[in-house]
Amino acid sequence: MKKYILGLALVLAATAAYGVWWQTNRDPATPAGRSVSLALDWTPNTNHTGIYVANKMGWYKAAGIDLKLLPYSSSVTPDQLVSSGKADVGISSTEGIVADAGAGSPVVSIGAIVAHNTSVLAVRQDSGITSPKQLDGKIYGGFGAVYETPEIGSMIKQAGGNGDFKNVTLDVDPVEALKSKRVDFVWVFAGWEVIQAQSQGMPLTTFPITKYGVPDYSTPDFITSSQTIKNKQASIRAFMQATARGYEYARTHSRQSAQILIDSVPAGTFPDPGLIQQSQTYLSAHYQDTDRPWGIQTKASWHDYPQFMLDHQAVVDASGKPVSKLNLDALYSNQFLE
Repeated sequence: MKKYILGLALVLAATAAYGVWWQTNRDPATPAGRSVSLALDWTPNTNHTGIYVANKMGWYKAAGIDLKLLPYSSSVTPDQLVSSGKADVGISSTEGIVADAGAGSPVVSIGAIVAHNTSVLAVRQDSGITSPKQLDGKIYGGFGAVYETPEIGSMIKQAGGNGDFKNVTLDVDPVEALKSKRVDFVWVFAGWEVIQAQSQGMPLTTFPITKYGVPDYSTPDFITSSQTIKNKQASIRAFMQATARGYEYARTHSRQSAQILIDSVPAGTFPDPGLIQQSQTYLSAHYQDTDRPWGIQTKASWHDYPQFMLDHQAVVDASGKPVSKLNLDALYSNQFLE
């Protein structure tokens, strides 16, 4: 999720520089002994706005939390950092959390950033493709996850196709891959890449995945480990309560929260501030249902979709064999937001 297609080397350089920037600019006056490390899932974007709002407003400091932000790395996932104890909290996807459990490295989702799935299969509008069934035989640009092929195949079948396509793992931004016609379709977020592509003069035709047989679910999510819950329960609760204030503010103050995000990262991080404002307008309306506090997760979200993954052999164990059953209730908890 980013407008700035600079190539992987520049992205890594930017995230490393950002890590230094955050540690230099965070408030040093927070009491010691309440540090919480957070591993981001990508370079700063509007999925992260609530974190930057809470920091700017002093809500982490007020909660006694010294937040240490770990920048995105292409070599290790937040899930791995959290499950190994190298990060207290991370940001992951519901798909990834289910996959972690299947592979024997479970993490626990402790808050949903976006209440409903906003991801889509997307093609160039000038491709002439108007239905997922026309994706048969096309090239999909993915991110190398086990669950992509079986899930996308099921969507194509739901639309009347055979579910046969070529899956290649991208080493560039999905919008760039579509623009250069390296691939025919991608799986992206309506609140970022779709807006990004439009702003670059390449409108997309989109197919929301929940309209093609995939159960709705909340994602992305904040994650932690059972060990961290045991050892740092009070700190994680304080972190999540302060973070919830940040996202609640962003729900009702789209323009102001977008500006806080822009102002909170090194100059040049967002070459197109308009993209941030548009994306924030979209996400502020999708962070949570209007009748529910931010972050609260539903049983349906953590049962229906994970079971869909299991039923479609989209979850494998450490040896690569399909997993048929998981303790779905162990995948999530609302305890730090209630």
